[in-house]
Amino acid sequence: MKAAVVRALGQTPTYGDFEDPQPRPGEVTVSVTAAAVSPIVIARASGIHYSAETKLPFVPGVDGTGRTPEDQPVFFAFPRPPFGSMAERAPVRSNFVVPLPEGIDPVAAAAAANPGMSCWLPLTTRARIRPGESVLVNGGTGSAGRMAIQVAKHLGARKVIVTGRDETMFPALTELGADVVLSLRQPAPELRDAIRRETADSEVGVVLDYLWGPSAEAIIDALGGPNAPRGASRVTFVQIGTLSGPTISLPGAKLRSSGVEILGAGLGSSTSEELVTGIGEFLKAFVAGRFKVEFAAYPLTEVERAWSGASGGKRLVFTVP
Repeated sequence: MKAAVVRALGQTPTYGDFEDPQPRPGEVTVSVTAAAVSPIVIARASGIHYSAETKLPFVPGVDGTGRTPEDQPVFFAFPRPPFGSMAERAPVRSNFVVPLPEGIDPVAAAAAANPGMSCWLPLTTRARIRPGESVLVNGGTGSAGRMAIQVAKHLGARKVIVTGRDETMFPALTELGADVVLSLRQPAPELRDAIRRETADSEVGVVLDYLWGPSAEAIIDALGGPNAPRGASRVTFVQIGTLSGPTISLPGAKLRSSGVEILGAGLGSSTSEELVTGIGEFLKAFVAGRFKVEFAAYPLTEVERAWSGASGGKRLVFTVP
């Protein structure tokens, strides 16, 4: 079959021939329609993600949309290595496949699935947003952050506070439902004070952190310390991505003086079955809530040209003829 193939870690996949998958008991062979290039896909293809498959060669891609042998349109995830979703066919465990909701564009579904998973599970299972609570999204200008704004509003967030660096995107974030947008370009003390003001008046119960690094430190600093809001029942800080750095400095006093609880969301913090089930639920909400996702679609044959190209903030998706 034809596929995108990683032959050297960190190098652009090439389009070519790859062995045909032979399904094993409990598997289904999905004929792929579309597969997105998410941060985890790039990291795994480079061999730097903690879940990376490093035995070469392999097909990149962790999820996608396609059709079963019975011609049912589905979303699928976690093909059996060395196979991935960026190929004509992918062998997938039958419990890692869920039907696509009626009326959904399979290319849009492929683009939305990873951003949706990053916020749907935290807000429905990991942190469980409660009625009347607000949500703070740290890093709202990327695909995942923009989806998080929409999901938080859909799930009933009283207020959605967003941080971001690309100020040209701020009007678009407001259109998606952000009530307050704070620039990450301001000095750390000013950012901390702005976060403190907004969270003090908004009963923030959940922080979705896509950045980590200095901005995460500013948020935790704002929620703790001598001038922080007192008596919070809890603020669940969900660590999702590390675009601003892999580590932070965390004085113990910041936790003792606040209601902050820190946990992670991603592969390993939830089972694969939970992730797939959650994405299935999210895709239903995607249709019902008329969520927006921006994507740039290219045929898989153009993987070498498009893999590292600028997307203008859009999620890159490869379609399979």
